[in-house]
Parts: sequence; structure tokens; C-alpha cells
Amino acid sequence: MKVSEVMTAPAVCVAPHVSLVEVSRRMAEYAVGSVVVVEDGTLHGIVTDRDLAVRGMGGGLGAEARVEAVMSPHVATIEAADDLQLAYRSFRRTGVRRLPVLDAGRVVGMLTIDDLFLEVFRRLADLLGPVAWSVLQEPPGPPSETASPHEP
Repeated sequence: MKVSEVMTAPAVCVAPHVSLVEVSRRMAEYAVGSVVVVEDGTLHGIVTDRDLAVRGMGGGLGAEARVEAVMSPHVATIEAADDLQLAYRSFRRTGVRRLPVLDAGRVVGMLTIDDLFLEVFRRLADLLGPVAWSVLQEPPGPPSETASPHEP
């Protein structure tokens, strides 16, 4: 499975000159915990809700400070065409919770640990569906006389 099949698209993006208050509004509007900082199609950084709290407010910056003052300029990324297994390794290796997804150098989406959890849950549901159906089709009967009280 490819990253592009699981990622959230499009990513929420802002320019480096956008104010911290505007970044906060966008995070709230789109219900996301991070935004990608992009200018002229080029990735410049990423800013998380934690960056806003710790580096922004905690650092004494005002609401009108620019996002480039709190963003992380070194961003771990992944390609849209990469296999999902590479994403698992990237999350383990980098320790981040979000990876901007690139296609030909342009940001096309965001892959989060939550996206991977949802994919795992979908796969489990696919596997458990037939099992659950077969269990539901067979009504429980009386316990077997030969079974011990600790055996099902």
C-alpha cells in the first residue's frame, strides 16, 4: 500500500509571514495539530500546536509574530509513492508524529500516526468481520459436559 492511499490531503499550508494568531485559526478551522509552512511551492518548515504554545506564547512572542519564528525548519518528509512500510520506519526513526507528504518536491498531503492507526483498525475490521459474523450465526449452546470449567 502506498502513502498516498492513507494520507490526509491536502495538507493545511501557510506562508512564512503569516501571524501566529492566523495559524491558530487555521488549525482550529481544519481541526489539525500542525500546518506546513510553504512559499512558492517550496517546503520551508512545519509548525505544531505545541510550537505555538512553547516557542510562541512560552517564548514571549505576541499573536502577530510570524510563523517562521516558531516553525521547525528541518522537516522529515515522505513521498506519496513510497510504500507504507517506509512510513512506519520513518516514524520510528525520527520520533515525529506527522510527516508532510511530497510529490515531485511539492507538498500534497500529511501523514500522521493517527492515519496509520486508522489503517490498522480498518485491516483488523476486515479480518474480524467474517469471524464475528460466524460467531453471530452460531447461537451459544450449553457448555460441553467434557469441558473443564476453565475451558471455553
